[in-house]
Amino acid sequence: MPVEIETVSTDEDIECVAALAREIWTHHYVQIIGEEQVEYMLLNFQSSAAIKSQIADGAEYFLVKIENEPVGYLGLSADKNKDKILLSKLYLKNVTRGKGVGKVILNFVESKCVAENISFVWLTVNKMNAAAINWYKHRGFVVIDEVKSDIGGGFFMDDYIMQKSIGDNA
Repeated sequence: MPVEIETVSTDEDIECVAALAREIWTHHYVQIIGEEQVEYMLLNFQSSAAIKSQIADGAEYFLVKIENEPVGYLGLSADKNKDKILLSKLYLKNVTRGKGVGKVILNFVESKCVAENISFVWLTVNKMNAAAINWYKHRGFVVIDEVKSDIGGGFFMDDYIMQKSIGDNA
């Protein structure tokens, strides 16, 4: 099952990411943060317009495909600290879970870090998302802090900040 990771570069790619976000978030996050917050976050952070804006601001998005079928996406954002990169998004359809696709994606991110001389990957994960927390811990990420962010609309994100050392720092 070869996994392809392709740079999001067209309006069609962006629409595909937004559709994947709706499917994945609705399936996975409603039970964690509720339907209202999922809808708010999809509209404000994962809509086509929001993704276009993030890309214009320097974020990189990638489509994840298996046999040319989109199954997920990831997003990377440069950190003010040039030694780090934010893995802002890593979302996969449920049918891919447990098949090593996430590991392929992390290997892709780590290779990119090595090529760009970046020493750390960091991310935020909802404190109630135990499966994701455990998955990241199993792959070398550690909780380094926690943050509660007001995202507007009366909603908050209550997250752990996790980080992994790359290359010689590992």
